[in-house]
Amino acid sequence: MDGLARRRETPVADRMLQFVRVPQQTPEKRPVETRREDFTEIYRRFDVPHAAAQASRCSQCGVPFCSIHCPLSNHIPDWLKLTAEGRLEEAYEVSSATNNFPEICGRICPQDRLCEGNCVIEKGFESVTIGAVERFITDTAFDRGWVQPPRPRRERAQSIGIIGAGPAGLAAAEQLRRVGYQVHVYDRHDRVGGLMIYGIPGFKLEKEIVLRRWRLLEEGGIVFHLESEIGPALPLAELRARHAAVLIATGVYQARDIGGPGAGLPGIVPALTYLTASNRLGLGDTVADFASGTLDARGKHVVVIGGGDTAMDCVRTAVRQGAASVKCLYRRDRANMPGSMREVRHAEEEGVEFVWLSAPEAFTGGDADGTVERVRAVHMHLGLPDASGRQSVEAVAGSHFSLPADLVIKALGFDPEDLPRAFGEKALEVSRWGTLKVNQRSLMTSLPGVFAAGDIVRGASLVVWAIRDGRDAAVQMHAWLQQDAIVSAAAE
Repeated sequence: MDGLARRRETPVADRMLQFVRVPQQTPEKRPVETRREDFTEIYRRFDVPHAAAQASRCSQCGVPFCSIHCPLSNHIPDWLKLTAEGRLEEAYEVSSATNNFPEICGRICPQDRLCEGNCVIEKGFESVTIGAVERFITDTAFDRGWVQPPRPRRERAQSIGIIGAGPAGLAAAEQLRRVGYQVHVYDRHDRVGGLMIYGIPGFKLEKEIVLRRWRLLEEGGIVFHLESEIGPALPLAELRARHAAVLIATGVYQARDIGGPGAGLPGIVPALTYLTASNRLGLGDTVADFASGTLDARGKHVVVIGGGDTAMDCVRTAVRQGAASVKCLYRRDRANMPGSMREVRHAEEEGVEFVWLSAPEAFTGGDADGTVERVRAVHMHLGLPDASGRQSVEAVAGSHFSLPADLVIKALGFDPEDLPRAFGEKALEVSRWGTLKVNQRSLMTSLPGVFAAGDIVRGASLVVWAIRDGRDAAVQMHAWLQQDAIVSAAAE
């Protein structure tokens, strides 16, 4: 009798609840001195026995807080149990039933704030390594040919236009294609993936992972129109005439700026500009600003301003580019940092210095070309909670200091572009934050037949929330198109 057969004969109660005997173990991390030199993912992959052992730590609790705190409501205990039993194809089917891109979420989701952070296993035993098992299941499914293109059982004549090939647009595209619509995705970039391809570095998400999904969606019949920016050359009105319904899933890309004297000096760049250049270089593109040294951190003193996951991507990218020093300036303390604590630990291991409770005040440049040379900052302290319950920050009098900086990267978050102006549609209503207004039930904008999903509605958020929003939008678009078809048939 082989090992798998013996495992299947073992009572379920003996296979699960192993957290009392089996310690938490993440996949092996590549050594710091090695991973600092390249953009390859830092975690190695679980093998079958290790994945099964870690999945068996799940307590199969009656109220799975991991699922409750997952934006996609993934059936996490179910596919953990199936993995522990060696039933990997079934585990993949359960995992992919609620998530269009589990191999991506398993890599980049902040599990320490979501599923793993809410695991009910008692303190001291540590949570189940949910993200690593999720990644293992889908990577195995790809290796064994279980992942298939989204082919519908029957075709529908209606076509749908989707603006944006990021996670929200792609999730909606797949869901709508599965029910037979002719799906066309428009994106201004030359590759599919949005921030997943150009914003997230390879050491968190290798680009081939995104590219293989692109190929799979194309095999399923989804048509991509790349380097197609909606605007004067391709108005939204034209898309509305082409398609029965349109989904806007552009995301938010406009970098928040920073004030103060010298804020416009050369050498002070937005985070996404810096990350896009690095990712394009890794994809084999020629990047003029990198070749000229403008966006190359090699040999430079780099200061990153911000405390979110984008800031962590920037500091770790600068390390790999060979920066002389990398510092992260954040106005709050470690406990109040919005980014993943796991990413902070990775950055510290790789040599990044965090300057907590500090905020920039001014920037000074050199006499020769005016390029930034130093950041003048001030220490902060946490004050009383504001209306949201978060502690305010106040400057400490007389605590000014300066840091050498040849490259300053602003990672302060993103705001939406002015879409009504960009799209030439004044009737497209926006909120006071600049995000698109939608009916909260139908997810339709102020334009009939035009829906919106993802960050352009929610504001800058996580990839997993964008996937959820895209799936929800697909459901509402399908319902609206079905109702519209019924009304049209009745009118005839």
